[in-house]
Amino acid sequence: MVHDSPERPTPPPRPARRGSKSDLPQDDLTLDTGDVDPASSVTDEDDEARLPDATEDAAEAIAEGRLASGHATIENAVRLAPTSPGVYRMLNAANDVLYVGKAKNVRKRLSSYARANAPLPARILRMIAATTHVEIISTTTETEALLLEANLIKQLRPRFNVQLRDDKSFPYILISGDHWAPQILKHRGAQSRPGRYFGPFANAGAVNRTITALQRAFLIRSCTDGFFESRTRPCLLYQIRRCAGPCTREIDFPGYTELVREATEFLSGRSHAVKQLLATEMEKASGELEFETAALYRDRLAALSAIQSQQGINPRTVEEADVFAIHQDGGYSCVEVFFFRTGQNWGNRAYFPKAEKTFTPEEVLASFLAQFYDDKPPPKLILLSHEIEESTLLADALSVKAGYKVEVSVPKRGEKKELVGHALTNAREALGRKLADTATQSRLLQAMVSTLGLPHTPKRVEVYDNSHIQGTNAVGAMIVAGADGFMKNQYRKFNIKSEGLTPGDDYGMMREMLERRFKRLLKPPEGDAAKDGAEDNVKPKANDKPDDDSFPQWPDLVIIDGGRGQLNAVRDIFQTLGLTQVSLMAVAKGPDRDAGRETLFMPDREAIKLEPRDPVLYFIQRLRDEAHRFVIGSHRKLRKKDIREAGLQEIPGIGPSRKRALLHHFGTLKEIERASIADLGKVPGVSAESARKIFEFFHAQPG
Repeated sequence: MVHDSPERPTPPPRPARRGSKSDLPQDDLTLDTGDVDPASSVTDEDDEARLPDATEDAAEAIAEGRLASGHATIENAVRLAPTSPGVYRMLNAANDVLYVGKAKNVRKRLSSYARANAPLPARILRMIAATTHVEIISTTTETEALLLEANLIKQLRPRFNVQLRDDKSFPYILISGDHWAPQILKHRGAQSRPGRYFGPFANAGAVNRTITALQRAFLIRSCTDGFFESRTRPCLLYQIRRCAGPCTREIDFPGYTELVREATEFLSGRSHAVKQLLATEMEKASGELEFETAALYRDRLAALSAIQSQQGINPRTVEEADVFAIHQDGGYSCVEVFFFRTGQNWGNRAYFPKAEKTFTPEEVLASFLAQFYDDKPPPKLILLSHEIEESTLLADALSVKAGYKVEVSVPKRGEKKELVGHALTNAREALGRKLADTATQSRLLQAMVSTLGLPHTPKRVEVYDNSHIQGTNAVGAMIVAGADGFMKNQYRKFNIKSEGLTPGDDYGMMREMLERRFKRLLKPPEGDAAKDGAEDNVKPKANDKPDDDSFPQWPDLVIIDGGRGQLNAVRDIFQTLGLTQVSLMAVAKGPDRDAGRETLFMPDREAIKLEPRDPVLYFIQRLRDEAHRFVIGSHRKLRKKDIREAGLQEIPGIGPSRKRALLHHFGTLKEIERASIADLGKVPGVSAESARKIFEFFHAQPG
């Protein structure tokens, strides 16, 4: 999808509590229809029971008096509900939103829940039994209600709705519009910078490959504006024909503008016309015996062909579409999404939305689609593997949101049906891998109980590590794992702030990190529960909540990288904070840092040595390595930022003259960082010793 930088609507403020009435739009009605004892509300255990028989579930609820109370609550709401379109929210006694729904006629929809003898699914009966009040927002049209419903579901994550688990934004290609020589770059997040955005791409790798090929095809610069303005001679990218060199006027303004226009045309879907134009220019140059110019056009054509062939299957008749296929098995759902733009496959991604087992594929897919396009523009064509009930309403809503006609269809024949079939195959395979990984992860967590003597199977495991180089750019990190694997939307980083900390004091860093983490958890919740443990200097993601309500915010097991000393330090912190229910373990590296020879330390116990091939030891190694990977990445980002800000002056012995020689030779700081010692030694004025210092500066291993 291509679009200019729009003025995106400001999202509603995040609620102070899940389901808080004060921070969500209260257009018409707030119906509080009775008080119910909080102890009578449905618990997580009730939700996890997933009773297969609706009659049995109803009997249990009636016996406790909850179902009758819920019916009475909704009956009272029906009397005041409007007969117009709107969105309704059902809440429990703790003010948590249980369900968000929309209707063309709100009163009629609510009345279907109020009938005591209605044959409803088990999950609906559980929802009714837990409902203590109903809130309603009137809308002008059913289309507006659908869009608002999707927005609220993504914000509030109600237990009884299908929940899209999506904690990562899609990357786009941006051709900037705020400079006379536009830049091409990868972009994530809010599309606030002026320019043209092309996407979405399924992953950063697809974007990077496409940008590299586009540079070869259209010679558009990728350097920053600051670097562009400081050039006095063309950089390396000009030498290898990946940039036209507008910085030093190797190409004039009209010529560069034409290159940008061609790139925009290509990414906008008119790739055939662009390739035809380049082929014509190549033939013309060849006929005029301008063989060097003809070779340049030939290379640009080859680069365009590479873009169109590198992404796997590319349709012949579909220019722009998103393809969705759903597969269900073992109580899980997988939705596979393929993105096609300009007749090219821009990648695919698998999603595993949270939904009860009683949801049909059509119900899961319909709710998924509305939430999926809540924060991204839809293409003109959406292809589905299953017919959904309100496809026309969804198409109308997306058309209103996008400003152009959007078609939603289930293809019956031809290439479009083949694309859906291919997506369905990928969904089936992705779900198979997910089920296998989940089963393995659950078995490993259970095995930790007997191997390590834990009181119960841990639902949430937190692993902590820190990184620095001689105390500089010190950063700590926490990674989280559960039965579904690594919970990356729960990861946190901690920039070490203590002023009196001795450089390189690992104990002090760990102490600061854990105190900040658990003091925040111990505080009464103020604002979104998702911010529990969030670091002050880390901006939480828009949907930064646990993937489901049963995933706890408190860890059952904390693992730290270190030996008995680190363990005792952490134990002292926990005793000071009064934490007694969290198990602790330290993992010390083996001799010569050999994997498989680690020693495990736990409070008041002898050191534990597991067999090198023990699955539990391998699992612990994976957890520790993931924490190490995350903290090293965070440290390097900080360090690179410092390097960018300070430049090469930070390297001992590198003054202005050598810095200028290095930049003239390599073009950018990034290329200097990549260079080998031998390459650095070839720069005029850089001795072998200076080359070694430069190399070690960029490749020093953090502690």
